[in-house]
Amino acid sequence: MQIFEELQERGLIAQVTDEDKIKDLINNGGAKFYIGFDPTADSLHVGHFMALCLMKRLQDAGNKPVVLIGGGTGYIGDPSGRSDMRSMMTPEVIQHNCDCFKKQMEKFITFGEDKAIMVNNADWLLDLNYIELLREVGACFSVNNMLRAECYKQRMEKGLSFLEFNYMIMQAYDFYHLHQNFGCNMQFGGDDQWSNMLAGTELIRKKTGEDAYAMTITLLLNSEGKKMGKTAKGAVWLDPQKTSPFEFYQYWRNVDDADVMKCLKMLTFLPIEEIKSMENWEDNRINEKKEILAYELTSLVHGKDEADKAKASARALFGGSGDSENMPTTEIFDADLQDGKISIIDLVIKCGFSSSRGEAKRLIQQGGISVNDETVSDLGKFFTKEDLENGLKIKKGKKHFHKAVYKS
Repeated sequence: MQIFEELQERGLIAQVTDEDKIKDLINNGGAKFYIGFDPTADSLHVGHFMALCLMKRLQDAGNKPVVLIGGGTGYIGDPSGRSDMRSMMTPEVIQHNCDCFKKQMEKFITFGEDKAIMVNNADWLLDLNYIELLREVGACFSVNNMLRAECYKQRMEKGLSFLEFNYMIMQAYDFYHLHQNFGCNMQFGGDDQWSNMLAGTELIRKKTGEDAYAMTITLLLNSEGKKMGKTAKGAVWLDPQKTSPFEFYQYWRNVDDADVMKCLKMLTFLPIEEIKSMENWEDNRINEKKEILAYELTSLVHGKDEADKAKASARALFGGSGDSENMPTTEIFDADLQDGKISIIDLVIKCGFSSSRGEAKRLIQQGGISVNDETVSDLGKFFTKEDLENGLKIKKGKKHFHKAVYKS
């Protein structure tokens, strides 16, 4: 099976501008393609993970990736798929985030001569003269067409800033610049980027008379139609300091039953034939599928050793032996204590099992919290510094574990 057909089989392809041309290019290693990453945080997250996996699949098939870091577009907000505007970042924060991205990407993509390259659109966008930009690309854009784009329609009622309105032009200019200076002939991105990507192919056609192509990948949604990668604590990050390997493993180990096969196909590098054979497994093997998914993805992101540890810890915890060596841990400091102790409510919040006191109280009252394997339903329960020195194993429901320890 060639790479285009495999992407189809895995359910990754959402929309394409020219299927026959794209199929021919990527199946024969003729695509020099780019995917953009805006540096809105100092770590990549699960949402980026699918794009990284796609880059790896295409590079392994002989195509050449161009990783575009949005150091320039990071200065303004991207309205695609959003209902609010991003906050401004300083140049120093943007550069720091770009550096963090590059370090993480090197685990997936092979950079070097005649391999993948990484570019930063700050190198050309920040030097653009406004009049020059208007002359260069302004006449190529129809405001009427731009306003029909879904990413802008979502913002019209609440107010679309001129800053955000320019994002499509900037992204299209990126593709044009990469086409002219690096030989890029294809762009990949999430399905919510379709309008911006079409703007890029159209700009290239109008300015050069040449063809360029775009393909969007299917957004990874859960069974309720929401984007995956969220927990009670926020996003699932690839940085182990933000989301530990155990937490990362547990996130995938706990996905809904209805989403397991989709995730195996779209995210893992297991042979598609092996994955399809799992579709015939009996229903009572669903946890085995989840364990395979969690192990494969943790291995990809954090390495086999960390995946082995996470798997062993999860099995020990759910098997009742209580091994908490690799369990995600929150350190409790003197500033967190009152009279040398901390309440169960504050402990639940500190461990990330709740974002508010009201929610924490409901969890406790409903019997959803246990400490050292004993259910705690008393809202007045406190734990001392001595308790924390020995480490407390906090459990939410049946699947979520955390450890709290005192740190002097």
